[in-house]
Amino acid sequence: MTDWKDPPRLFIPGPVKVDGDVLEQLARPTLGHRGKEYAQLQGETVEMLKRILFTKQNVFLSTSSASGIWEAAIRNCLAPGETLLATGCGAFSDKWGDVARMCGADVDELKVDWGQPILPELIDEKLATGKYAAITLVHNETSTGLTNPVVEISEMTKAKYPDVLVFVDTVSGMVGLPLKFDELGWDVAFASVQKAFAIPPGFAVAAVSNRALEKSKGVPNRGYYFNFELWAKSAEKNQTLVTPNVQHIMALNYQCHKLVNEGMENVWKRHAQMGEFVRGWAKENFELFCDEKYASNTLTTIKNTRGINVAETIAAIQQKHNTIFGNGYGKLKEATFRIAHMGDITMDDLKELLGWIDEEIG
Repeated sequence: MTDWKDPPRLFIPGPVKVDGDVLEQLARPTLGHRGKEYAQLQGETVEMLKRILFTKQNVFLSTSSASGIWEAAIRNCLAPGETLLATGCGAFSDKWGDVARMCGADVDELKVDWGQPILPELIDEKLATGKYAAITLVHNETSTGLTNPVVEISEMTKAKYPDVLVFVDTVSGMVGLPLKFDELGWDVAFASVQKAFAIPPGFAVAAVSNRALEKSKGVPNRGYYFNFELWAKSAEKNQTLVTPNVQHIMALNYQCHKLVNEGMENVWKRHAQMGEFVRGWAKENFELFCDEKYASNTLTTIKNTRGINVAETIAAIQQKHNTIFGNGYGKLKEATFRIAHMGDITMDDLKELLGWIDEEIG
């Protein structure tokens, strides 16, 4: 039985390990969330997030997982009679299309095999029909360790389809991968904090364009909890619509200070170096699951070409070193395994983990 009082160090694709200095932020005395002290905390945090995400538009804080923003984007920005193009290249991008249908949206799908990228020309062919009001993309598909070519996609959509709204799940991309929201021309982009922000789960950050916010005001039946118009009215006062998790925001503020001080170019470079290191080990010992051109710098999905028992290897390393990495996701379980290299994970951490895996597999 796992001792929850001595939890393992996490190299799964999220939540990732959280350092003690971040955990201390979660133990701070709380603030009244309608008081001026809280407003100062939120205002400062949002301003740093705008610098981190390279945006002068709206940044909202949500006491939810990022899955809530899947629903928020659809319910706020897709009007009755409009059709959504949902792109899918793995478990989470596929699921977003399912969620859109559950919200009553008219959804067409553009799917490729897991491990393959969504290419600009595939989207171009679909959007050329003039049928779609919006598209969904996943920046970094956590199930396959693949980063979609979002810059190339964005250049194409801005040039040829400027009226189509672009919604992007960047759950395992935000902070760890280059993301300049305004330059990309996205309309909604969001992430959970348990990935590259290296904070425990239960909170999300969303960037929302001004045009998406304006579009939302004319869409009926948006609901309450994730209502962009109501979020914006609260944000004007440095407040949230509903009771926020204040301690999460304290931890987020703390991590944002570190990111701003390091500089985002340096943050992205650090993640790229860790990604290159893990990919080098994977190619020497196994194979990468996806084409290296599209391999992620925040997590690596490794093809189990040697037929090791992944679950037994994970269990052995947990028992000996109180550390775990990730099995494959869904239909890729045991056929692949996944190693996170994001947030406050360091190169020394990775060398230690990979050494232990080497010892177990011989």
